[in-house]
Amino acid sequence: MSADRASEDLTARARIRDAALRLFTERGIDGASIRDIAAAAGVSSGLIRHHFGSKEALRDACDAYATAEMNRLREQLFSGGGLTDTAGMVALHPTMRALQGYLVRSMVDGSDAAGALFDDAVRLSEDWLTRDKVETRDLRAYAAVLVAMQLGVFLMKDQMSRALGVDLDTPAGHVRLNRGFVDAFSHVLLTPEQAAQLHTAMDRMDDGGQR
Repeated sequence: MSADRASEDLTARARIRDAALRLFTERGIDGASIRDIAAAAGVSSGLIRHHFGSKEALRDACDAYATAEMNRLREQLFSGGGLTDTAGMVALHPTMRALQGYLVRSMVDGSDAAGALFDDAVRLSEDWLTRDKVETRDLRAYAAVLVAMQLGVFLMKDQMSRALGVDLDTPAGHVRLNRGFVDAFSHVLLTPEQAAQLHTAMDRMDDGGQR
């Protein structure tokens, strides 16, 4: 195969993937046909089957790409002073919002791959919490709750949009949502004494009230 032909194949594969990411997000995997994706990508249905084999394999490829890209972008933001680079954050925002929307829809649709995405996100959160030396009684529970909180707001997109008075799919809605996350994550809601009391109560519940 010539270098030009190889480059064309790579470009077509990327166009197909990007079209599938967009349509799977909008319609779900059942609502987006191979024909729809081919039309959006400007290719034939046969070329999609050539590159990916089936719609399910294409969805798996989208899952893998979106997860890897989201992890890369998060690492870029949270390490090396990325959070202080305002211009960089603004530039990354549309891409991260699109990837996040896809990943949430993929999990809602459900599949082994989607379940693995959640597990990977929990493991990544555990790594961050460990690296930042966050004190916790149950690292896995802490990480899982954080991931579920971040994804849960998108599962309740309509309710959140109504409560905020702005569409969560718009840049303004996403910015307002993330302001809420920043404030929620940066403020301590319980005193150490209250936290200790609640943990003691849960220890008793765990022991069937024996303590």
